[in-house]
Amino acid sequence: MASSEIALIVGAGSGLSGSLARLCHREGMKVALAARNTDKLKDLVAECDAKAYACDAAQADQVSALFDAVKSDLGTPDLVVFNASARQRGPLVELDPEAVKNAIIVSCYAGFLVGQEAAKAMLARGSGSIMFTGASASVKGYARSAPFAMGKFGLRGLAQSMARELAPHNIHVAHFVIDGGIGESAPDQPDSRLHPDAIAQSYLAIHKQPRSAWTWEVELRPWVENF
Repeated sequence: MASSEIALIVGAGSGLSGSLARLCHREGMKVALAARNTDKLKDLVAECDAKAYACDAAQADQVSALFDAVKSDLGTPDLVVFNASARQRGPLVELDPEAVKNAIIVSCYAGFLVGQEAAKAMLARGSGSIMFTGASASVKGYARSAPFAMGKFGLRGLAQSMARELAPHNIHVAHFVIDGGIGESAPDQPDSRLHPDAIAQSYLAIHKQPRSAWTWEVELRPWVENF
């Protein structure tokens, strides 16, 4: 990957985002990390020679300011990854409406704000990749987890619409259904959980795809996970 490329990860943390940041750094990309709390990113910033930006992705003015700052500091991102989400569990009749609204705003509306700003920047240049992290709940609504399903279903619809609209403009939009638990597997159950480094490899592979054979959606799950 050319060293001039820039990756922006929104909703950054230590898990999948950390693996993505380290992989992009190894590939010679400049890395920008955005999160509401940047204190948690200090070690990752040092490891990846990255720049951290405080941003609430559910606030339009903060997202716009984020892209302005990244462009000023590093340039227009070639790869933007939206990783933010929020859950609210419980029996349907006991859910707090305000908490449900927040879960949908963080998981879906924030994705729209980030996707919109990324598209504006990439349309002006004529290229780029925008990727959204989904979940099992993107395609399956589970009991006692309606708010997460609503947010993730909405995010998937956003990604599909964006992919159809932006592909003719040389902007690759992809949605990832992460179907299974992320983390280290137990010694007696090898590869039973999605390893974040392995997920990151798939993200980068999609980013590198020739445009004659682009993927808009991919499902990733451990080999032991039921469909």
